[in-house]
Amino acid sequence: MTTPPDNLTSAEEPAAPDRLDAAVYRTAGVVVLGAIMAILDVTVVGVAIPTFQSTFETSYAIAAWTMTGYTLALATVIPLTGWAADRFGTKRLYMLAITLFVLGSVLCSFAWDITSLITFRVLQGLGGGMLMPLGMTIMTRAAGPSRIGRVMAVLGIPMLLGPICGPILGGWLIESASWHWIFLINVPIGILALIAAFIIFPRDRPSPSESFDFVGMLLLSPGLALFLFGVSSIPEMGTVASARVLIPAVIGLVLVLAFVRHALRTEQPLIDLRLLGRNRNLAVAVATMLLFAMAFFGAGLLLPSYFLQVRGETTLQAGFLLVPQGLGAMISMPIAGRLVDRIGPGKIVLTGVALISLTMAVFTQVHADTPYPLLLGALFVMGLGMGATMMPVMTAAMATLTDHEVARGSTLMNIVNQTAGSIGTAIMSVVLTNLLDNQQYAQAAIASRFDPRIAAQLPPEALNDGFEQAARAFGHTFTVALVLIVATLIPASFLPRRKVTPPIPAEGAAPVVVH
Repeated sequence: MTTPPDNLTSAEEPAAPDRLDAAVYRTAGVVVLGAIMAILDVTVVGVAIPTFQSTFETSYAIAAWTMTGYTLALATVIPLTGWAADRFGTKRLYMLAITLFVLGSVLCSFAWDITSLITFRVLQGLGGGMLMPLGMTIMTRAAGPSRIGRVMAVLGIPMLLGPICGPILGGWLIESASWHWIFLINVPIGILALIAAFIIFPRDRPSPSESFDFVGMLLLSPGLALFLFGVSSIPEMGTVASARVLIPAVIGLVLVLAFVRHALRTEQPLIDLRLLGRNRNLAVAVATMLLFAMAFFGAGLLLPSYFLQVRGETTLQAGFLLVPQGLGAMISMPIAGRLVDRIGPGKIVLTGVALISLTMAVFTQVHADTPYPLLLGALFVMGLGMGATMMPVMTAAMATLTDHEVARGSTLMNIVNQTAGSIGTAIMSVVLTNLLDNQQYAQAAIASRFDPRIAAQLPPEALNDGFEQAARAFGHTFTVALVLIVATLIPASFLPRRKVTPPIPAEGAAPVVVH
């Protein structure tokens, strides 16, 4: 099978065989390689924040901006990806994204202070932000809409390997080499992905007819960046009622709302929000992803912190303890991908969200001595639920889009995913911090894990009480995540529960939405 060119419409696309063929798998290999590089880098750098803090003699809050700056760069560049993919072609843009990411990685390894490191992380984010939406676009066009469920399952591989391998790889590189290698390791992977993309991806045939929405860019990209800057500052400031939180968040929200008004009135907006009105499946998928990402990625912050701070595990041990979650997702994701192509995403997603809800309920009851078999079993079941939720929701969003709409639809879903994940992380951070501050011995007990002198100053009873108080603070924070994931069942219940037939609209006609 020859991979269809970028400008092939759904009506012109040849009938695809039921199974993914060798050409699609080759394309998938390149896309997964780039996505693994970007997603793995996020989790690896998260492990290295305490190292940055000690190396550059700065506070944890400032060192954490190595993560936040990357996120803000992602938010800035993602809205441009859909237009740029149509205008310049996915192959060229994908290769540019990898080049920026690798260049940023090399510069990060040569950072001389925390300011330069944060700056170079922003450059990395400009490349990394384009990789996932471009990968979704390339894979959807290569495989055809009838096999989109299995395509999304393939794209889920990096999301599995990131949480599994990131903490382990980061801990090992820092302990055996130095922090520089968490960035330098991207260089050979990036070069390999760049060469593979040049050889394997089909030649670009861009559609330069659409004009660029400069007004939309000036509203949405700064708006998202300012809003996420304000939200990301909440844990550091400890309260929402802070000028550093409120001013950028409010200005950013106003700019985003102005973009919404602009996008609904202009003929060729940066992100076509009218797709949500025309396509019920996309609208429901966006609502589902919004709640799911807030709950799941927010809770993802809590799990390693519980193992590190309450149970006293090392970074490497905490990484290994999270492996069951990835294994569960690795089992369920390919199965879910096949089933979605046959029976639609609705029943699959509802099952996945229900499994995650059950395990969140388990984590709301954690103590300082909760048996590890119970925790690891719950993580495995949570992984099963994640594999049956995230990529099937993406499938529901993409399955009824025409070829021309795929780049814009994938961009919209990635914006929602990134923004909701950042909001969920901030919410969980604030709730957990406030709960810990209200406990008499919790903070001292956690500090004793990293400073033996504190442990020597506290009587054993106070230390044990402190760890139990800290564990209960984690449990109460998991309750917030549980409420959000249960709320996800509401929009998920409106996802299609039958096989979704891809639309083949006439030239210039609105897409047909099949429920």
